[in-house]
Amino acid sequence: MQKTEPPWEPPAAGSEADHLVGALDRLRWTFRWKCDGLDRDGLTASVGPSTLTLGGLLKHLAVCEDVIFSWKLAGEPPVAWLAAPEGSDEEWQFSVTDDDTPASLYAMWDDAVERSRARFTQALRDGGLDQLAHLTFDDGEHVSMRRLVFDLVEEYGRHTGHADLLREAVDGRVGEDPPATWHPMGSAP
Repeated sequence: MQKTEPPWEPPAAGSEADHLVGALDRLRWTFRWKCDGLDRDGLTASVGPSTLTLGGLLKHLAVCEDVIFSWKLAGEPPVAWLAAPEGSDEEWQFSVTDDDTPASLYAMWDDAVERSRARFTQALRDGGLDQLAHLTFDDGEHVSMRRLVFDLVEEYGRHTGHADLLREAVDGRVGEDPPATWHPMGSAP
């Protein structure tokens, strides 16, 4: 009988790309679980003097997914960033407005992750982790796709920790991984 792991379990053995994607997906799934199933009040709850919310993190990480795998990797416009109200500053991505419903926030993140997975898979086929991305540093040096994936793992690591604290404050949900039988509400990540 073949053992079936939940989709967030990184491979026990595999290539460098398998492990990078496994680590990133584990963080993605855990983050989505921390945000899942909440109403507007839950998604806009903050802790102490911080204004950070789970809804704002859903928006921010959707933007990060698109910026990294669209603009930084390929020089294409990041779809989620195009949702920014005209004339807004970068802080818009951390705020939940009256127009943001729980369904629209979940969909924004779910759709961005789906686009990122497709772009990453294609880029991996086209040139692997060593390929140079569109993004350059001030000195003209291009970053590799490997660097971009590590940057996104770091971003998720930071914000999944925030999500842990925020979700526990909302309804007490704690834990490192989703339960094995968990499925996200709405569209799947």
